[in-house]
Amino acid sequence: MAKAININHVTLVVRNLEEASKFYEEEMGLEVIPAFLLDFPASFFKLNDTQQLHLTEWPDDEVSFRGHVCFEVDDINTIFWRMKELGVIDVKPWGYVRQLPDGPIQMFVRDPSGNLVELSCKPGSYVDPIILEDELFKAGLYTSGRNDFRGYKSEKASLYHE
Repeated sequence: MAKAININHVTLVVRNLEEASKFYEEEMGLEVIPAFLLDFPASFFKLNDTQQLHLTEWPDDEVSFRGHVCFEVDDINTIFWRMKELGVIDVKPWGYVRQLPDGPIQMFVRDPSGNLVELSCKPGSYVDPIILEDELFKAGLYTSGRNDFRGYKSEKASLYHE
């Protein structure tokens, strides 16, 4: 059985990206790290050797549709097939199951209470090629259509840092 082995990052939805980024960098002492080249406002911060905080600006007024916790899993293949079997993979908030530029698979599921949980694997993890052909998989990064490129971003971004 696959199991969650680490919290990779937590995403917080904020009203003002610049204000929130300044608070986490200057008041909380978090280190800014590159974010993916996303088309919506986002900032990534290093919490410790393995964990990150992600901030993203969206006009969410109620319980966050996109806010989530991310767990690194030790077997992305087993957990993908199990989550698909349970029917809990949610492609609405951040899109389909994807392979990120540095290799990890990324997918989002809902727990029984409706909380959004991201599941991912480390770069270099074996990915069953059949997953890449599944109807729940789509190549490339999620695109929101917002064309708002604010935040700290880089082509060398990763969910995993050293």
